[in-house]
Parts: sequence; C-alpha cells; structure tokens
Amino acid sequence: MASHDSLTALFEPQSVAVIGASEDRLRIGGRPLDYLLRAGYAGAIYPINPNRASVQGLPAYKDIADVSGPVDLAIVAVAAAQAPAAVQACADKGVRAVILFSSGFAETGQEGAAVQASLRQIAQRSGMRLLGPNCLGVFNARSGFFGTFTAALNQALAKPGPIAIASQSGACGGHLAYLCAQRGLGINYWITTGNEADVQLAECLLWLAQAEEVKVILAYAEAVRDGETFVRALDLARRNGKPVILLKVGRSKAGARAAASHTGALAGEDVVYDAVLRQFGAWRATSIEQALDIAYACVAGIFPASPRIGLITGSGGIGVQMADAAERVGLDVAPMPESTQGQLKELIPFIGAANPVDVTAQVVNDMSLMARCIELTLAEGKYDSILVFLSSGPSIPTVAASLLTMFAPLRGKYPERLIVLSMAAPPDTVQAFERIGFPVFEDTDRALTAIAALTQFGDSFRRQPAALKLGAVSAAQELLPRQLDEHVAKRILGAAGIPSWPETLAADPAAVRAAAEAFGVPVAIKIASPDILHKTEVGGVALGVADPAQAQEIATEMLLRVGREKPLARITGLLVSPMAQGGVETICGSLRDPVFGPVVMFGLGGIFVEVLRDVAFRRAPFDEAEAMRMIDEIRGRAVLNGVRGQPAADVGALARVLARLSVFAYERRGEVSEIDINPLLARPDGVFALDALITVA
Repeated sequence: MASHDSLTALFEPQSVAVIGASEDRLRIGGRPLDYLLRAGYAGAIYPINPNRASVQGLPAYKDIADVSGPVDLAIVAVAAAQAPAAVQACADKGVRAVILFSSGFAETGQEGAAVQASLRQIAQRSGMRLLGPNCLGVFNARSGFFGTFTAALNQALAKPGPIAIASQSGACGGHLAYLCAQRGLGINYWITTGNEADVQLAECLLWLAQAEEVKVILAYAEAVRDGETFVRALDLARRNGKPVILLKVGRSKAGARAAASHTGALAGEDVVYDAVLRQFGAWRATSIEQALDIAYACVAGIFPASPRIGLITGSGGIGVQMADAAERVGLDVAPMPESTQGQLKELIPFIGAANPVDVTAQVVNDMSLMARCIELTLAEGKYDSILVFLSSGPSIPTVAASLLTMFAPLRGKYPERLIVLSMAAPPDTVQAFERIGFPVFEDTDRALTAIAALTQFGDSFRRQPAALKLGAVSAAQELLPRQLDEHVAKRILGAAGIPSWPETLAADPAAVRAAAEAFGVPVAIKIASPDILHKTEVGGVALGVADPAQAQEIATEMLLRVGREKPLARITGLLVSPMAQGGVETICGSLRDPVFGPVVMFGLGGIFVEVLRDVAFRRAPFDEAEAMRMIDEIRGRAVLNGVRGQPAADVGALARVLARLSVFAYERRGEVSEIDINPLLARPDGVFALDALITVA
C-alpha cells in the first residue's frame, strides 16, 4: 500500500490531461472537460486527441508526451484495448495519478483480469497511482476539479460542503451526489474506485479521515479488500470526530454472490462487517435514504452525550408512535422529573407531561406555549436530544414566522443539545428552520433513526480505547506444535491468561482411578488426542462418573472404543477433572477472517448459540472495555446476572478472558487459524475453560 500522500494528486491535482478528449460535451471524453471549464478549474488543462487541433476551445495535443510541462493527473477515456498503451504513456511522462474510465477488465472474466493486472504493474513500477478501471472518477468541488463523467452533475455542478463520498460503485456514487444536491448538502470530495486495480476504497477513506475540510464521510462498499487499512481509516475518523456512514451491500447470500460478480472480489462474512463497523464507531445504513438522512443530520456537528431523548408533540397518537420508534432504535425515553411535570401542567392543565410531552391543541391559541414547553424540557429534563413534532402547522406562514422567532434563542442557549423538528412545510420554510440550526424531517421514524445514529457517533467519539500491550504472548511462548490435544491447548491458553478448570492427564486407566480418588467424585473423563477434534462422536467423553473403580472401568472401555473408531489416532492420555457445579456456560473463540484477520466470537452456550445464534463478534485485538460492550450486546445478557436464585457470574473476569483471547489470537495470527473454548464456564469466583481447541494453520 502506497503512502497517504500519494492520493493527493487524485483529490487535488494542479494540472489535468484528458486522453480521449471529445468535442461532444455529453460523451465520456467530453464531460470532464466541460465540467472543468464550467467550474473554472484554475489548473492547466491538456486535452489529448490526435485528430483535432482544439477541443472545447482548448489547444489539443496528439500525445501526452507532447505536453511541455508536468502533468499531475491524467484522465484516460479510451476503449479498453487502447488503455494499456495510454496508461504506459502516462507512466513514461511522469504523471502522478491516472483515472481510468474504461471498462472491460476484471469484471468481464479471466482475460480481462490479466490485462487489469498488467495495468496495476505499470502503476506500481512507476509509482503512479491508478484509479479504476471501470470507474466514474473523482471530483473536488472546492478547487473546481471535476475528473468525472457522471451524469449527476450535468444540470448543476456540486457545491462545496462538509461531506465526502467514497464509493466502489460509480452509479451509486453519482446517485448519492445527485441526492445530496437535492437536499442542499455540499460535497468537498467525491471518489469512485471501480475495479480497484490499484487505489482501493480503504485508502480513500484513510485520506478523507485526515482531510481537514471533511466533516462527514459517506461510503458505499461491495467488498473491502484491505481490512487493515479499512480499520485504520475508521479508527482515525473516530479519533478525529468524523462520522462514517457506510452502505455495505451483500447481507444476503444472493446479495453476496451479486457483489462478487460485479466487483470481481469475494465478500467477507457479513456478520464480521457488522461487528467491525460497530467496534470502530461507523454506522451501517440500511438504505440510501437512511444514509442521506444521517449525513444531513451530522452536518450540524452535534452528537448527543447520552441516549436520553425528550419527545414533544401536539398529538397523543403521534407521541406514542414516537416513543415506540425511539425505544426500537435504542434511545432512552426517560420520564420527565416530577417537579418539571408540575411546571408543565401549570402552563397547560391538560398536558401529558411525562415523556412524550403532549402539549395538546392548546398551543394553537398560544404558540409561545410550545416554545416554553421545549425550554422546560431542555432545562429540567436533562435530555441530550429533543424531537419536536409540529405536523403541518409551519406550512402556515404566520405560524412559521412565530415559531422561528421563538425557537431561535433555544438554539443559541443549548448549543450542545440536538434539537430536531418534524414538520410538513414548503421547502423555503424548512430551509428557514435549517438556517438557524434545526434539522427537519417530515417522518418521525426517520428523524429518530438519525438521532440514534448521531448518539452512537457521540458515544464512539468519547471512547478512547486503552493502549494494548502487544508482543508479550509472542515473547513468552515457543512456536506452537503442529498438532494439539485439549490438554496442550489449555496449557497454551493458560499461559496467555485464560484459566482452565482443574484437570489431570492420566496415562492409563489405573491413573484415571487415582485421579478420581484425588479429586473426589464425581468426575469427567475425556480422551486426549490431537487427531480427535469431536470427542463425543467416538464415545470419548464420560460425565458424572461417581466411583473411582467405575472411573477405571469406563476409561478402559473408552480406550477400546476409541481404538476401534479411530485406529490411527494418537492417544496422549485421558483427561480427568472434577465435575463443575453451577455457573453459566458460555462459548468463545476466534477465527481468521480473510479480510479483517483474527476475529473473536462470544455467546451463551446451549440453545442461545445453537438455535438463536445469539453471539457477538469483535476484531482482535481489543481491550476489556470493548469486551464488556461485546458481552452487553448479546440478547441473553441478563442470564449472567443470575436468574432463579442463582448468583451472578463474574462478568469482569469474563471480559478479561475475552480481551486476553483477542490479544493471543492477534499475536498468533500467523500460526493459529481457529480457537474454540466451549464451554467457558462463568462463575461467581471466576471464568474457566472446560474444553478448548486450537487449530494450527
């Protein structure tokens, strides 16, 4: 991966050549020139067309080599067959970056993929960055650089603003740009990466996370190729207080297949994408509409300090709907303090004062009552966000004027509170409220989803993960053996800080009896073999053995049975341990994701994982605070608090084990492909691995 600065020539070029420049302003080779000229781009523009003396009023050059001065960026708008020669000519010229519009490469099959690989080699040898092929290009509205042929700008060029858009799909990127313009949202940077022969979405996000002019990042992804850079970008954006809103397609099996066909890349496991985005504070949007709603709400830069929300309405029915939707998206519809409810009832005797606050139709006669109710809710209710339902009242000019006068001081008095309005009104009225700092939505459900997203961003921005001490695991342990039985796996995990339940490795049935006598019955007996992963399938497990003599007999029978089932398996002995009483059985482990590397899983055991699939994932490594959020995420979390008279599990110890497992999995990522600790028993006195499997890569 090239350095961050290498993308600057793509986003901020000082001179531009267009290879395949066309006089026709609607053709692929004509639109970029038209846009550059309309935008008043201040840099040098060099049309390259061997058949014309001028293109769109600019002197034309037969070849890029004929340009006397340096060329920062070249746009290649020629047929696929001519593209390799054009890209090589750019490399020979010393061009810093190339945008390749042409299609007909990896997306068409193996032959096209081979040509695309040769383009990447040209770029890598020369140090030139290559965007595309099969992309719609990039623009920088601040500088007037429009290196794109998207039709989204045909009627009007994008206006500068705080939003940046990065999309693997050119069509989706263009659609987002058009809809942003419709909503009055300005865009500073916009880039589409296409087939990603060289420049990838992840490094574009990393560049944008560092750009001072960018306040909100909106992205569309089909498959992330460089998980490490992608995570770095999300983490940097979070540290810089920049919301990242991602449209990641491919949730369904059919969707994942379509994404692979379209991009020539394999989509990673969707559940892992969800976990990574949640872990690093990005919001995964479910639709383009939702993504734009959230981006729009983010522009004001107010991110609530807590999920406590006050709901104010003139309709009781709408208030109930708002409360339902707020709880559905994870917001806290906390009751208004009793003293404040009393003050509200003094204003409006028939008010519903708890939360939602139903001001009733009384405010029609005196609109100042609405503003006073909002003031009390903000001052006394301690809510960090407020949603006010105004229905179509502001569509009446006199009502709108009155509300604007009364609401404006609230925005200045409570700058850290997110105050969102829901109304149906003409565009100019809506814009008047937006100008004084109020996001406006017609639909309350959409407003509440946006508020929930901004609340998540606020929580994420305030979180600063602890610095992890890496390197200790690698330094403390020798290389792992190629084959590990359960006993060895537990010993290795124990050295990494993951405790196991007491056990003895017995060499023969007589030693099993001695161990049972030493532990005191009942005991569990298990076969130990690096060649048998699933011991129950070969009769290699006996639980609750209540007599030492019986333990010896069972061990003898077990060895004979396993010998018949798995005659070639190496037997290292028999594990004997006292039966564990009480506690909650959980499961945890790690796998090596092809995109993001080691990923840790946690869930409750039994039906929770087998049927309900109630599990949480995190990318390794992570700290104990992140582990605690992981634990809190599962639907069955309350079981760990103790049910039906059972004592609570030591959740702090559970978080420590998950964090240590994450560090071990990360440190040993070159050797270990999977870890399975099942069950991991969570008790009041600690957490203990009852069984463990480590699969060596």
